[in-house]
Order: sequence, then C-alpha cells, then structure tokens
Amino acid sequence: MSYILNIDNQKIYYNKVYGKKPGIIFIHGLNSDMSGQKAISIEKYAKKNRLNFIRFDCRGHGKSDGKFEDFTISDWKNDLLNIIDNLTKGPQILIGSSMGAWLMFLAARARPSRVKALIGLAAAPDYIDDLYSNLSRAKKVEISKKGIIKYTTNGFSYLIKKKFIVDAKKNKIFNKPFKWNKPLILIHGLKDNIVSKKVPELILKKISGNLVRIIFLKNSDHRLSSSLDIKILNESIDSIIKTIRLS
Repeated sequence: MSYILNIDNQKIYYNKVYGKKPGIIFIHGLNSDMSGQKAISIEKYAKKNRLNFIRFDCRGHGKSDGKFEDFTISDWKNDLLNIIDNLTKGPQILIGSSMGAWLMFLAARARPSRVKALIGLAAAPDYIDDLYSNLSRAKKVEISKKGIIKYTTNGFSYLIKKKFIVDAKKNKIFNKPFKWNKPLILIHGLKDNIVSKKVPELILKKISGNLVRIIFLKNSDHRLSSSLDIKILNESIDSIIKTIRLS
C-alpha cells in the first residue's frame, strides 16, 4: 500500500493495480474505507481484465491522515481529484458507493475530459438535506451553538461539525440540471434502508443524456455486497467499457 501527500502534507493512502485503459477508481462511502468487499471485488475484476485500478481512503477514513470530523465534502472531493490528477492517466471510470457517488459526480463535473463513465452504488448525492432535517431541534440548537454534535444513525455514531453541513450544502449537485452525455449506471437495492429508491429516480430526472440506466435489485440492501450484487456490478463495468471503446 502506498500514499500520496497533498498540499497540506497529509497522507492519502491508496492501492493501485497497473494495466491498460480505461482506468477505474473506486470511491468508498461515509465512514467506510477502501478495504470493503466491493472495492476488493472491483480490484479482482481489474486484475483479471488487466485494467488500471485505484482504491483509496479519503482523509479521516481508513489509513489516511486526520480525524473524520475535521473534514468536509470539499476536502474529500479534493482527495479524489488529487488521485485523478496525480496517479492516473487517460480516461477513467468512477465507481462511487453511497457518499462516494456524491464525490464521483463532483469529480465528473470538475474533470469532464478525464471522466468517461460513472457507476453509482446506492448513490447518495446531496444527502445533507435529509441528514439536517432529521436532526432533532435540540441537536440543531447544539450544533449551532457548539459547532459540533454526536450524530447517531443506523447503529453508528460519529461527530459532525457545523462546517461539514455548511460545506455540504455548497456542494449540492442536483439543485440544477446536470449535463452528462456519457454512460451512467445506478445500482440500487430495494431493501436499502439508508438511501431511498427515490434517489436514483431523482438523479435520472436531473441528468441530461441518453446513456443513464437504473438497475434495481429486489433483495439487495445498502451494502450491495452479495455474490449477485458483485455479478451485476461486474457486468455493468463490462457494459460501460464496451460503450467507451465503441464511442
């Protein structure tokens, strides 16, 4: 495992597989890391097909530097752009899981000439509105006054700072039309109790272009890590690579 230093001398750890183009980058979700089953399965796919591949830990996650609560969506977007700009060459397919899909969309907008296709896994762009609206009145007062709260959801607890919420609102993707005329596949489990199936449907409405697909999996949950989920993911990558090479 290697690391790259950002402009603040902070380490961003990554694992890279060398191969041919297009390259694939996996972006993990909130409070997750690059060691999850989906990341490892995509790495196996890349090795089998001799493709360039990178998985990495955003700062405050996994092995990368910093505490989770000290970072924002902008920081993690910059981590992804750092990976794209300094560790890859040529066309890239971005695969984002949950919050990672939010970063994926931000990077696609920031690097349109490099990003050629997207795959969202239980995509959760712009989730900040739901997060803030679900806070109790007491928590809203606390974060306003103290600038930090302990946030608990789905059995997990972590610290969130006011600056995270402010920054996240500035980074919303779908408050305006998103122009995207390249392949996009959204894979979503109908047993996902974290991200509603309305989210990929909203993304479909907001994105222009004719190469957008939603794949709903009846018995899959937010993790999308079953053998069937991985099979569908691999088939989706196959499909996208064929489309890119034909274009």
